Amino acid sequence: MAKLHVSTIVNGEPMEFLCEPYETMLDALRGQLGLTGSKEGCSSGDCGACSITVDGRLVCSCLMLAVEAEGHEIRTIEGMAKGGRLHPLQQKFLEHAALQCGICTSGMLVASEALLARNSNPTEEEVRFWLAGNLCRCTGYDKIVRAVMETAAEMRQVILEARP
Repeated sequence: MAKLHVSTIVNGEPMEFLCEPYETMLDALRGQLGLTGSKEGCSSGDCGACSITVDGRLVCSCLMLAVEAEGHEIRTIEGMAKGGRLHPLQQKFLEHAALQCGICTSGMLVASEALLARNSNPTEEEVRFWLAGNLCRCTGYDKIVRAVMETAAEMRQVILEARP
């Protein structure tokens, strides 16, 4: 079977790769594209470790075929930090020790960023609901939720202070 050519944008950069018709986006990211931040936890869309966004929509990359990336904008954990500066969510995860083994961390961060892009002022219940598709066996979620809530508050404050 012939490989398929895919043209897409990953973390703001145009990318092209070849893939098998049955290959997942997770496999393409970790293989051909060398972006290993998205983790394979379950291969069934149940754990969220492989979370990415596709055109701003949160997706489990283990459930997406790589060929489906054609013409779409993909964002992974590697796209969060800018110029060596951590995204505010990444910084808060560190400050709150909201990570331990690291398997879920990239998926939690990508999902949290997607939440804050939709809702800059989420309640604790909304954060917990949004992250319900991301499994963590180490932290118990409280530190993660606190990190997301504090990041949201600080990002709102930055916006308020920037207004004339």
